[in-house]
Amino acid sequence: MAVAFANLNAASGLQKLNEYLLARSYITGYQASKDDIAVYGSLNAPPSSEYVNAARWYNHIDALLRLSGISEEGKGVKIESSATVLEDMPATPAVVDKATADEDDDDDVDLFGEETEEEKKAAEERAAAVKASAKKKESGKSSVLLDVKPWDDETDMKKLEEAVRSVQMDGLLWGASKLAPVGYGIKKMQIMMTIVDDLVSVDNLIEDYLCAEPANEYIQSCDIVAFNKI
Repeated sequence: MAVAFANLNAASGLQKLNEYLLARSYITGYQASKDDIAVYGSLNAPPSSEYVNAARWYNHIDALLRLSGISEEGKGVKIESSATVLEDMPATPAVVDKATADEDDDDDVDLFGEETEEEKKAAEERAAAVKASAKKKESGKSSVLLDVKPWDDETDMKKLEEAVRSVQMDGLLWGASKLAPVGYGIKKMQIMMTIVDDLVSVDNLIEDYLCAEPANEYIQSCDIVAFNKI
């Protein structure tokens, strides 16, 4: 069933959006879609921190648009200028004949059906305009200290450091490093990094890059020692 929102640039509309996103990551489905773009493009400014769920969703969609764009079609979303959200309107009991009921069913199908090509193009152009014209918002950053441990005392620690620093991605900046003794002649490397929170997941960085091929030829494990917001 499609979702409808109204007055997204007013406090009442933002509150409805915030409540809707309490247990959801996206407007519809389980991945970002053009439904998210439609709602994103309808907002004149990022939601304030008062609307924590809406702000989280907005920053995530903004980051995705800046990185790679969004191509998933979605299930349909309706944005209205009135102050009432359709899914919250109370039902009014009424006696209707079959013809009227059939007309209502047809209306539902039209409302929740696929967007026309013109609507899709308009939504894409609007999102592109927002992306191109708006300044990049300063995302939150964090300073992270990692412990990077080798397999044994014969591991080439210079090669280990090169393997770590070879991992490059948007929002990741490697800093200073040093070797620290572990025991039995084995040393670990401690290295600082600065990340943009919306762009880099430390858990994914460790699991998918540092402890995966080819870096795991030198790296036995990685641990987060310190994680501080900047």
